[in-house]
Amino acid sequence: MQEDKIYEYAVIRMVPKVEREEFFNVGLIMFSKKEKFIKTKFYLCPDKLKLMKSSLNFEDIAQNLNSFSEIAAGKKTAGPVAQMEIPERFRWLTALRSAVIQTSRPHPGKSKDLEKTFERLFEELVK
Repeated sequence: MQEDKIYEYAVIRMVPKVEREEFFNVGLIMFSKKEKFIKTKFYLCPDKLKLMKSSLNFEDIAQNLNSFSEIAAGKKTAGPVAQMEIPERFRWLTALRSAVIQTSRPHPGKSKDLEKTFERLFEELVK
């Protein structure tokens, strides 16, 4: 029987006007230290961004989210943070900040299948 794997996840949020603290969910990041697992996925809807009456450029936001993914994945071209160990990358990416791209506080969980759990959470919280 497969044992449960401990994981943490955070919802990635788009905050078009930081001073108003309004946001919508655009992605998910999940990691498991023991499994050496980290994964991100995004769904950025241009119509939601328009509803927020934001002056932000859709392509710029998409590029920033891509950089977020590259750091999480540990790509060598993504800078020094991307070279950290998986838990440190997760902590850095989910640290509280006052920026257009933010995350929720991390939430713990247990799962027998991290990929399936990730997809379920993404569908529930982002899509």
